[in-house]
Amino acid sequence: MFVFGIALLFLTADFYWLLGKLFSFYGMKFNKWSNCAIRILLIVVIGIICFYWGFFGIIIIHLMVVSTIIEIVVLLVERIFRLQQNKKIGRILRIACRSGILTVGIVSLVVFIGCMNMVQITKTEYIVLSEKLSTDYRVVLITDTHYDTIQKPEAIKDMVKEISVLQPDFVVLGGDIVEENTSKEAMEEAFRVLSTIKNRFGIYYVYGNHDRQPYTEKRTYTDDELNKAIEASGITILKDRHITVNQELVLVGRDDAAWGNQSMRASSENVLKGSKRNLFTIILDHQPVDIEENAKLGVDLQLSGHTHAGQIFPIGFLNSLSGTLNYGEYKQGNMKVIVSSGAAGWGFPIRTQGKCEYVVVNLESQ
Repeated sequence: MFVFGIALLFLTADFYWLLGKLFSFYGMKFNKWSNCAIRILLIVVIGIICFYWGFFGIIIIHLMVVSTIIEIVVLLVERIFRLQQNKKIGRILRIACRSGILTVGIVSLVVFIGCMNMVQITKTEYIVLSEKLSTDYRVVLITDTHYDTIQKPEAIKDMVKEISVLQPDFVVLGGDIVEENTSKEAMEEAFRVLSTIKNRFGIYYVYGNHDRQPYTEKRTYTDDELNKAIEASGITILKDRHITVNQELVLVGRDDAAWGNQSMRASSENVLKGSKRNLFTIILDHQPVDIEENAKLGVDLQLSGHTHAGQIFPIGFLNSLSGTLNYGEYKQGNMKVIVSSGAAGWGFPIRTQGKCEYVVVNLESQ
C-alpha cells in the first residue's frame, strides 16, 4: 500500500505539472494563485469523475503516463539534436507533442489494443522437471475467468474446447472463476462449461477472493448454492485439504488468503499433515503467498493467479516493486511458483499490461 500511495502522490504532482504545460502552450494566462487554484480544482473534479467512472480514470492515467514520457523524449531529442537551431522542425515537434495531439493519438491506440487484448485468451506453457515422477503429466491451470462480466462467455467456451483437444491429465481452477457481478445462472453455467474439459484424473477447484461475493451486500447466490453448483458439475473443491492423484502426485488446495488475513485459514503445514512427503506436491493457492513457508515444507510446485499481471499499466511494475509475485515463473529454494495472469480481467474491459491466458504445466520425469 505504501508503494501505491507514493504512486498516487506522484501521479497527482505529475498531473498538476502537465496541466501547467497545457495552459502555457495554449496561451491560457492566469495570475499565479488563480493558475494554482484552477489546476487543483481540475484535479479534484477529474478525481471525483474517476472515482465514479473507473474506466475514465484508466484513460486519464494512460494520458498522464504517455504525456510525461513524451515530454521527456522531446527534451532529450531537442538537447541531443539541438532542434532549437532548426525552428521549423522544432516547432512541428512541439506542436505535435506538447499540444496533446500525439498523446491522445497514442492513448487511443493503446485503449483500442487493450480492449482487443482482453478478449484474446492464449496458451502459456511451462516445463517442470522432477526426479519424484515416474511418468509425465500435463496439468492445465485456469484462473480468474470472472465469468460473464469482463470476459465474454463465448471466449471461455472456445478456451474449454481448445483445452480438451490437449487432453490434460487433470485441470485445476485457481479461483475467481465467478465474482460479485456474476448472476446465479451465469455462475452455474460457468462450472457446467468448465466441467466439460476432457481429462484423465479430474478437475479441482480452490476459492478466490471474489467467488463468494464478499465485496457486495447484494449477493446473487449463497455459498451453499455455489458449492452445490461446483459439486453438481463433478468438480472437486479443495478447501484446506489435500488429495493424492494417480498415487504419485499430492494436490493441495488452500482456502483464499482473504487479502492477507491468514488467521482465517489453516497453515500449509497443517493442510499437508498426513500426505506422503516423498511424492511430487503441488499447492494450489489463488494468491501467490506463503512462498517461503511452502518451499521449506518441501512443496515442489505452487500454482496461483489473482494478480492479472497488473492488467492496467503500470500496476504490474508496481506489484513487482512492492515484492508481489506478479506474473510468470519464479523459484524459491527447490520449489517453483507459476503465477497466471488469468483468463480475463477484473473491473474494466481493457488489458494494457499482460495477457489473458490459460496455463499448461508439463510435469516431466527425470
